[in-house]
Amino acid sequence: MKRSEINDILLSADDMIRRHGFALPPFAYWTPEEFRAKADTARHLIDTRCGWDITDYGAGDFQGMGLFLFTLRNGLLSDLQKGGGMCYAEKLLISRRDQISPMHTHALKAEDIINRGSATLVVELFGSDDNGAFAEDRGGTVWCDGIRRDFAPGEKLRLAPGESVTLRPGDWHAFWGEGGDVLIGEVSTVNDDETDNIFRDPIGRFATIDEDTTPAHLLVSDYASWLG
Repeated sequence: MKRSEINDILLSADDMIRRHGFALPPFAYWTPEEFRAKADTARHLIDTRCGWDITDYGAGDFQGMGLFLFTLRNGLLSDLQKGGGMCYAEKLLISRRDQISPMHTHALKAEDIINRGSATLVVELFGSDDNGAFAEDRGGTVWCDGIRRDFAPGEKLRLAPGESVTLRPGDWHAFWGEGGDVLIGEVSTVNDDETDNIFRDPIGRFATIDEDTTPAHLLVSDYASWLG
Protein backbone atom coordinates (compact mmCIF):
# COMPACT_ATOMS: atom_id res chain seq x y z
CA MET A 1 0.00 0.00 0.00
CA LYS A 2 1.16 3.54 -0.67
CA ARG A 3 1.72 5.70 2.40
CA SER A 4 -0.38 8.41 0.78
CA GLU A 5 -3.31 5.96 0.54
CA ILE A 6 -2.85 5.02 4.20
CA ASN A 7 -2.89 8.70 5.20
CA ASP A 8 -6.17 9.18 3.32
CA ILE A 9 -7.70 6.11 4.99
CA LEU A 10 -6.72 7.46 8.42
CA LEU A 11 -8.50 10.74 7.74
CA SER A 12 -11.70 9.15 6.44
CA ALA A 13 -11.76 6.62 9.29
CA ASP A 14 -11.36 9.36 11.89
CA ASP A 15 -14.24 11.24 10.29
CA MET A 16 -16.51 8.17 10.43
CA ILE A 17 -15.60 7.51 14.05
CA ARG A 18 -16.41 11.11 15.00
CA ARG A 19 -19.74 11.00 13.13
CA HIS A 20 -20.75 8.08 15.35
CA GLY A 21 -20.00 10.04 18.51
CA PHE A 22 -16.72 8.32 19.40
CA ALA A 23 -13.53 10.20 20.23
CA LEU A 24 -10.06 8.69 19.91
CA PRO A 25 -7.51 9.26 22.70
CA PRO A 26 -4.96 12.10 22.38
CA PHE A 27 -2.07 9.84 21.31
CA ALA A 28 -3.99 9.07 18.12
CA TYR A 29 -3.09 12.53 16.82
CA TRP A 30 0.60 12.64 17.68
CA THR A 31 2.87 13.23 14.72
CA PRO A 32 5.69 10.72 14.23
CA GLU A 33 8.07 13.26 15.76
CA GLU A 34 5.85 13.75 18.83
CA PHE A 35 5.57 9.99 19.29
CA ARG A 36 9.34 9.64 19.11
CA ALA A 37 9.82 12.42 21.68
CA LYS A 38 7.35 10.76 24.07
CA ALA A 39 8.52 7.19 23.47
CA ASP A 40 9.83 6.67 27.01
CA THR A 41 6.60 7.64 28.76
CA ALA A 42 4.51 5.95 26.05
CA ARG A 43 6.34 2.62 26.33
CA HIS A 44 3.18 0.71 27.26
CA LEU A 45 1.45 1.93 24.09
CA ILE A 46 4.42 0.84 22.01
CA ASP A 47 4.91 -2.53 23.69
CA THR A 48 1.21 -3.43 23.44
CA ARG A 49 0.89 -1.95 19.93
CA CYS A 50 -1.93 0.46 20.63
CA GLY A 51 -2.82 2.84 17.81
CA TRP A 52 -3.54 2.94 14.09
CA ASP A 53 -3.50 -0.24 12.01
CA ILE A 54 -4.41 -0.56 8.34
CA THR A 55 -3.96 -3.76 6.38
CA ASP A 56 -4.57 -5.22 2.96
CA TYR A 57 -3.32 -8.60 4.22
CA GLY A 58 -0.48 -8.34 1.71
CA ALA A 59 -2.89 -8.82 -1.21
CA GLY A 60 -2.54 -5.32 -2.69
CA ASP A 61 -6.33 -4.77 -2.94
CA PHE A 62 -7.44 -2.87 0.16
CA GLN A 63 -10.98 -2.26 -1.07
CA GLY A 64 -11.49 -5.94 -1.84
CA MET A 65 -9.67 -7.47 1.14
CA GLY A 66 -8.61 -5.21 3.97
CA LEU A 67 -9.48 -3.65 7.31
CA PHE A 68 -9.02 -0.46 9.32
CA LEU A 69 -8.29 -0.90 13.03
CA PHE A 70 -7.42 1.28 16.00
CA THR A 71 -6.31 -0.45 19.20
CA LEU A 72 -7.55 1.72 22.06
CA ARG A 73 -6.12 -0.34 24.91
CA ASN A 74 -4.33 -3.66 25.31
CA GLY A 75 -2.86 -5.68 28.14
CA LEU A 76 0.18 -7.91 28.31
CA LEU A 77 0.38 -11.57 27.43
CA SER A 78 2.29 -12.13 30.68
CA ASP A 79 -0.75 -10.90 32.65
CA LEU A 80 -3.04 -13.19 30.69
CA GLN A 81 -0.75 -16.15 31.33
CA LYS A 82 -0.69 -15.57 35.08
CA GLY A 83 -4.44 -14.84 35.18
CA GLY A 84 -4.21 -11.38 36.72
CA GLY A 85 -3.62 -7.78 35.75
CA MET A 86 -4.64 -6.16 32.48
CA CYS A 87 -6.00 -9.17 30.59
CA TYR A 88 -8.20 -7.30 28.11
CA ALA A 89 -8.11 -5.25 24.92
CA GLU A 90 -10.41 -2.94 22.99
CA LYS A 91 -10.43 -1.88 19.34
CA LEU A 92 -12.43 0.09 16.84
CA LEU A 93 -12.58 -1.32 13.31
CA ILE A 94 -14.10 -0.22 10.03
CA SER A 95 -15.10 -2.83 7.49
CA ARG A 96 -16.02 -1.24 4.18
CA ARG A 97 -18.88 -2.39 2.02
CA ASP A 98 -18.08 -5.89 0.64
CA GLN A 99 -14.49 -5.58 1.97
CA ILE A 100 -13.45 -9.02 3.19
CA SER A 101 -11.55 -9.68 6.40
CA PRO A 102 -10.47 -13.20 5.45
CA MET A 103 -11.18 -16.47 7.23
CA HIS A 104 -9.12 -16.80 10.40
CA THR A 105 -9.17 -17.86 14.03
CA HIS A 106 -7.21 -17.24 17.21
CA ALA A 107 -5.43 -19.69 19.49
CA LEU A 108 -5.74 -17.54 22.64
CA LYS A 109 -8.05 -14.60 22.06
CA ALA A 110 -11.76 -14.60 22.79
CA GLU A 111 -13.55 -11.56 21.39
CA ASP A 112 -16.86 -9.78 21.19
CA ILE A 113 -17.46 -8.32 17.73
CA ILE A 114 -20.00 -5.51 17.99
CA ASN A 115 -21.76 -3.59 15.23
CA ARG A 116 -21.38 -0.01 16.50
CA GLY A 117 -23.27 1.59 13.65
CA SER A 118 -24.11 2.20 9.97
CA ALA A 119 -24.73 -0.88 7.80
CA THR A 120 -25.08 -4.62 8.45
CA LEU A 121 -22.05 -6.62 9.58
CA VAL A 122 -21.91 -10.11 8.07
CA VAL A 123 -19.89 -12.74 9.96
CA GLU A 124 -19.31 -16.08 8.22
CA LEU A 125 -18.60 -18.94 10.64
CA PHE A 126 -16.97 -22.36 10.60
CA GLY A 127 -15.86 -24.69 13.37
CA SER A 128 -12.48 -26.34 13.86
CA ASP A 129 -11.31 -29.94 13.83
CA ASP A 130 -9.85 -31.70 16.86
CA ASN A 131 -6.52 -29.95 16.29
CA GLY A 132 -8.05 -26.49 15.93
CA ALA A 133 -7.60 -26.35 12.14
CA PHE A 134 -10.28 -25.04 9.79
CA ALA A 135 -13.02 -27.64 9.26
CA GLU A 136 -15.27 -27.02 6.28
CA ASP A 137 -17.82 -29.55 7.53
CA ARG A 138 -18.11 -28.39 11.15
CA GLY A 139 -20.23 -25.79 12.87
CA GLY A 140 -20.26 -24.82 16.51
CA THR A 141 -21.79 -22.52 19.10
CA VAL A 142 -21.48 -18.78 19.61
CA TRP A 143 -23.27 -16.25 21.80
CA CYS A 144 -25.13 -13.34 20.19
CA ASP A 145 -25.72 -10.61 22.79
CA GLY A 146 -25.42 -13.28 25.48
CA ILE A 147 -27.89 -15.67 23.82
CA ARG A 148 -26.60 -19.10 22.82
CA ARG A 149 -26.75 -19.80 19.09
CA ASP A 150 -25.65 -22.94 17.28
CA PHE A 151 -24.33 -22.38 13.76
CA ALA A 152 -23.99 -24.64 10.74
CA PRO A 153 -20.71 -24.62 8.79
CA GLY A 154 -20.57 -21.58 6.56
CA GLU A 155 -23.55 -19.90 8.20
CA LYS A 156 -23.60 -16.12 7.86
CA LEU A 157 -24.71 -14.05 10.83
CA ARG A 158 -26.11 -10.66 9.94
CA LEU A 159 -25.60 -8.22 12.80
CA ALA A 160 -27.55 -4.97 12.82
CA PRO A 161 -26.24 -1.91 14.67
CA GLY A 162 -26.08 -2.69 18.38
CA GLU A 163 -25.89 -6.46 17.89
CA SER A 164 -22.82 -8.56 18.68
CA VAL A 165 -21.32 -12.04 18.57
CA THR A 166 -18.87 -13.64 21.01
CA LEU A 167 -16.16 -15.73 19.34
CA ARG A 168 -13.88 -18.10 21.23
CA PRO A 169 -10.55 -19.61 20.19
CA GLY A 170 -11.16 -22.13 17.41
CA ASP A 171 -14.19 -20.28 15.97
CA TRP A 172 -13.19 -19.60 12.36
CA HIS A 173 -14.64 -16.40 10.98
CA ALA A 174 -14.57 -13.92 8.12
CA PHE A 175 -16.56 -10.67 8.01
CA TRP A 176 -17.51 -7.71 5.82
CA GLY A 177 -19.92 -4.80 5.56
CA GLU A 178 -23.21 -5.37 3.75
CA GLY A 179 -25.05 -2.40 2.29
CA GLY A 180 -22.38 0.09 3.38
CA ASP A 181 -19.38 0.64 5.63
CA VAL A 182 -19.64 -0.60 9.23
CA LEU A 183 -18.10 0.76 12.43
CA ILE A 184 -17.18 -2.22 14.60
CA GLY A 185 -16.19 -2.53 18.23
CA GLU A 186 -14.00 -5.35 19.47
CA VAL A 187 -13.65 -6.22 23.15
CA SER A 188 -11.34 -9.16 23.81
CA THR A 189 -8.74 -10.83 25.93
CA VAL A 190 -5.18 -9.60 25.34
CA ASN A 191 -4.58 -9.06 21.64
CA ASP A 192 -1.42 -10.30 19.93
CA ASP A 193 -1.65 -9.52 16.22
CA GLU A 194 1.87 -10.72 15.52
CA THR A 195 1.37 -14.37 16.52
CA ASP A 196 -2.30 -15.03 17.31
CA ASN A 197 -3.91 -14.56 13.89
CA ILE A 198 -4.22 -17.93 12.16
CA PHE A 199 -5.43 -17.60 8.59
CA ARG A 200 -6.97 -20.36 6.51
CA ASP A 201 -5.02 -19.21 3.45
CA PRO A 202 -1.31 -18.24 3.41
CA ILE A 203 -1.62 -14.46 3.68
CA GLY A 204 0.08 -11.78 5.75
CA ARG A 205 -1.39 -9.79 8.64
CA PHE A 206 0.30 -6.47 7.81
CA ALA A 207 0.64 -4.42 4.64
CA THR A 208 3.89 -3.76 2.80
CA ILE A 209 4.20 0.03 2.54
CA ASP A 210 5.47 2.07 -0.38
CA GLU A 211 6.82 5.23 1.27
CA ASP A 212 5.70 7.73 -1.37
CA THR A 213 5.15 10.40 1.32
CA THR A 214 5.69 10.89 5.04
CA PRO A 215 3.25 9.30 7.51
CA ALA A 216 0.56 11.51 9.00
CA HIS A 217 0.53 9.21 12.03
CA LEU A 218 2.47 6.06 12.79
CA LEU A 219 0.88 2.66 12.35
CA VAL A 220 1.57 0.00 14.97
CA SER A 221 3.66 -1.76 12.32
CA ASP A 222 5.86 1.37 12.14
CA TYR A 223 6.83 1.35 15.81
CA ALA A 224 9.82 -0.98 15.50
CA SER A 225 11.50 1.10 12.78
CA TRP A 226 10.53 4.56 14.06
CA LEU A 227 10.61 4.12 17.84
CA GLY A 228 12.78 1.09 18.57
